[in-house]
Amino acid sequence: MFIIDAHLDLAMNAMEWNRDLKLSVGEIREREAGLTDKPDRGKNMVSLPALREGKIGLVVATQIARYVRKGSPLPGWHSPEQAWAQTQAQFAWYKAMTEEGEMVQIKDLSSLEAHMERWRNDSVPVQKKPVGFILSLEGADSLVNLSYLEKAYAYGLRALGPAHYGEGRYAGGTGTTEGFSAEGKKLLKEMESLNIILDVTHLTDKGFLEAMDLFHGNVWASHHNCRALVNNQRQLTDEQIKILIERGAVIGGVMDAWMLTDGWIRGVSLPKATGTDLNRLIDHYDHICQIAGNCNHVAIGSDLDGMFGTEQSPYDMNTISDLQKLPGLLKARGFTDADVEKLMWGNWLGFLRKAWRNG
Repeated sequence: MFIIDAHLDLAMNAMEWNRDLKLSVGEIREREAGLTDKPDRGKNMVSLPALREGKIGLVVATQIARYVRKGSPLPGWHSPEQAWAQTQAQFAWYKAMTEEGEMVQIKDLSSLEAHMERWRNDSVPVQKKPVGFILSLEGADSLVNLSYLEKAYAYGLRALGPAHYGEGRYAGGTGTTEGFSAEGKKLLKEMESLNIILDVTHLTDKGFLEAMDLFHGNVWASHHNCRALVNNQRQLTDEQIKILIERGAVIGGVMDAWMLTDGWIRGVSLPKATGTDLNRLIDHYDHICQIAGNCNHVAIGSDLDGMFGTEQSPYDMNTISDLQKLPGLLKARGFTDADVEKLMWGNWLGFLRKAWRNG
């Protein structure tokens, strides 16, 4: 079954983890054997061949570069200009993959429909098809000033999450309580004027409410689960889920184990020992569907290889291609064929068609 995944840090893996994503997952693991500079070395799950193998033909792919003030405990760049330069290196990698036919950038309705037709064409082998990507910016710190948003839009930025972890120049992120700065509120208005999708992922509770009040464009939660099941600020409350449903948003279920299993301790807990499998993700899907009264607002935003690997992912997955296990698991839990198609690709596709048709 065709799959759309709305959150993958592909360029970060290529440029900061130094992974050649043209290789198979196994080949990347071999090259990382013995490396200890990052906790997920040799435990990667994502590559372009693995995406094709799993029929994950369209992804939302990020640029990400955090700015940190002096004294911050978080890693990041020491100036917004450095952070911007890092995002440009990441975009250069996407351009290189596009020029080699490995990927194709999706910027509007016509390119979206052409890409969907490309993947429907069974006369072309799956491994010969380019992976489509919609460009998103995770954390707005790298926008040196608001004029940089138009620069980014010009090269194809179509979604933006103003916050990430910690303090932010435009909005407070996970682990803080701050909402939007004065410039952040202006950013929301500029995004709306350009029809850039607002990603509420990583916003604080205060920031979420401010965004819903100030921003009147298209909204999604690219990689989010439910606070009712895993009690952490990083998760959506039931009230936030209701607001997103009212706004016509889609929520991408994230596969980072600490957001699937309550009580998970990063660096200590293990997927198998905690029973963290894809059914835990389905618990979150079911919770959202029960609130909505339908399955129109759930989808995939895996975040796999988002600074973690198999050590912090569902134990019944070895590579991202194992997302193909989801349809059978969903049907075993009572989801209809139609609902499974919505979750795997239909809800994201419908959202994009509406956003770009009316934009």
